[in-house]
Amino acid sequence: MSIVVPLSLFLIFLLLFTTFNSVKQAALVFSGIPLTVVGGVFALVIRGMPFSISAGVGFIALFGVAVLNGLVMVAYINHLKQSGIALRGAIREGAMVRLRPVLMTALVASLGFIPMAVSTSAGAEVQRPLATVVIGGLITSTVLTLVVLPLLYEVFERDATDRQKNRKEAPVF
Repeated sequence: MSIVVPLSLFLIFLLLFTTFNSVKQAALVFSGIPLTVVGGVFALVIRGMPFSISAGVGFIALFGVAVLNGLVMVAYINHLKQSGIALRGAIREGAMVRLRPVLMTALVASLGFIPMAVSTSAGAEVQRPLATVVIGGLITSTVLTLVVLPLLYEVFERDATDRQKNRKEAPVF
């Protein structure tokens, strides 16, 4: 796990970078992972479960879903910005239009793991931590994607927009 988890995180960041061709936007989408981890760990604590290999695999799966939701949101906001919509308008419209896809992705995954999370049959001791991590992490990840990610996008892009305006408005001697 000490090799696989960092390797998977590095590969996720590398794929995000190749998607956006920007370290800043890759980091923006990647920012969903820490809150996802907090949700997964909190869910394990609430249920009184120790961290296990199964929970570690759940975290890796969770990282993929969290990044996918962030990718959907950021890519759409980028598309709106490129079509000429002002930054705040693009963020607002992007968050509203992508609300349903993000919620549906999180709900489908969470609801699909509920039978595993409450299972008491043979093999449940392996399934429960994985499902618990995914359900807990998706709750916090969805909140991040719908609330925090648009705010972070505005902060990241407002700084870049301000720098571009300053370059254009600087007097040439």
